[in-house]
Amino acid sequence: MPIHLINSIASWLIKKRLHEIELFIKYPIEVQQEWLIELVQTAKNTEFGQLYHFDEITNYRSFTEHIPLQDYESLKPYIIRNRKGDQNLLWPTEILWFAKSSGTTDKSKFIPVSQQTLEECHYNGGKDMIALYINNYENSQLFTGKNLALGGTWKVFETENHQSYYGDVSAIIIQNLPLWAEFFRSPTTEIALMDEWEQKLELLAQTMKDENVVSIAGVPSWMLVLLKKIIQKKNASHISDVWPNLEVYFHGGISYEPYRQNFQEIFGHHKVNLVQLYNASEGFFAIQDKKDADDMLLMLDYGIFYEFIPEEYFDQEEKKTITLEDVELHKTYSMVISTTSGLWRYQIGDTIQFTSLNPFRIKIVGRTKHYINAFGEELMVHNTDEAIAEACRMTKAIIKEYTVAPIFMSQTAGAHQWIIEFEKLPSDIEYFTYILDNTLKEKNSDYEAKRYNDYVLSKPQIVIAPQNTFYQWLKKHNKLGGQNKVPRLSNNRNLVEELLQIINEIKSNT
Repeated sequence: MPIHLINSIASWLIKKRLHEIELFIKYPIEVQQEWLIELVQTAKNTEFGQLYHFDEITNYRSFTEHIPLQDYESLKPYIIRNRKGDQNLLWPTEILWFAKSSGTTDKSKFIPVSQQTLEECHYNGGKDMIALYINNYENSQLFTGKNLALGGTWKVFETENHQSYYGDVSAIIIQNLPLWAEFFRSPTTEIALMDEWEQKLELLAQTMKDENVVSIAGVPSWMLVLLKKIIQKKNASHISDVWPNLEVYFHGGISYEPYRQNFQEIFGHHKVNLVQLYNASEGFFAIQDKKDADDMLLMLDYGIFYEFIPEEYFDQEEKKTITLEDVELHKTYSMVISTTSGLWRYQIGDTIQFTSLNPFRIKIVGRTKHYINAFGEELMVHNTDEAIAEACRMTKAIIKEYTVAPIFMSQTAGAHQWIIEFEKLPSDIEYFTYILDNTLKEKNSDYEAKRYNDYVLSKPQIVIAPQNTFYQWLKKHNKLGGQNKVPRLSNNRNLVEELLQIINEIKSNT
């Protein structure tokens, strides 16, 4: 069958899903209420369900009265037993896969992933991102070539009587992909799931440089490394010289904004469409459904029931939760989920804002624990991403990575120390700092107040990191590849002190 006919048939089939998406857009509250009851009824005979009397839950009010808010630490005892072979603890079906979350420390989290979550959440998310994309770009030739997906790795966890598996959620998805998805994916599973990241990058570049790649998917920081390696191997100027039919980049995991200029240089004058995704170890939550948008459609029929904690309750012991019915535009909420993998009223730590209530669209604004509040400045990740992007734009700089931490001073004002690894240095570092500082003031009134007359905070201090500083930190902590990333903001100096030590070592060896 000719490839263009395959493309037409596949596009037609996947567009049928759009009707179902239209249904949850039209009846969002009803769809969510149905999922709440279905989740509770399905798990009522699990150990967790019996402990919290799921059989007595009939609506959202009784749901909140019976089940306390959970986090990883509260569910950890169940997950440890689950990994060792005990079943029917949080969810009734057998769970053999666990998504290893990189987090911000060396301590790993192991998020249970049921077969139902794989199929109804992660795979549906993959199909829907294509359906929504094709709906926006009707002349797409997405099925005429290969999709390059950057995956992590997985390993076996073996006890005396049981075997389970753990790894990056991307690796779990690739390892369990249905045949229809495998047909369009590259590279081979053997290369995609290799453990040794540096060797994997080399093989990826070698095998993909001569493929007809039409779409790419992965975390921006690692995708940049791979694309540059491929361009180098082909002695090309831009990635379009290697893949002339590349039409879309599906990205998520971290903000694209700090990397925008870097990608623009790699893409050159070739137009590559951008689609933002909100997928995590815990589930696939949202997909950009409009062209050139910075928000995403919240997907409501993936076996996830959503709750939201308003910002004013973040630091309260007794946290108030609300449902979609009561959310407001442009307010910051922490997301709480209940899923078909047994994550019950689970606080994932991400903060979002609603940009639209009909349909429900969101944007990610940070993490409940990924912010700087050392001096009452309440600086969030979306503030620093926007500020550094503006400073780069104004000084024609391109960054690779950055992180920020407070400088505590006993007798004078404190400051924020920025460690930035540039791909291209700014034309004027003082002007770069000025733009960075002033954009933060514009974006965050608390920061602006603390910067007044340098009473509390003095201007940002920039440390220019040598090439590969952050790479060495990731390697040192066994965080190369997959979904691992450098924490952007810290309230302590642990990370920056490690980076400063690496910087000193690099400088002493040159």
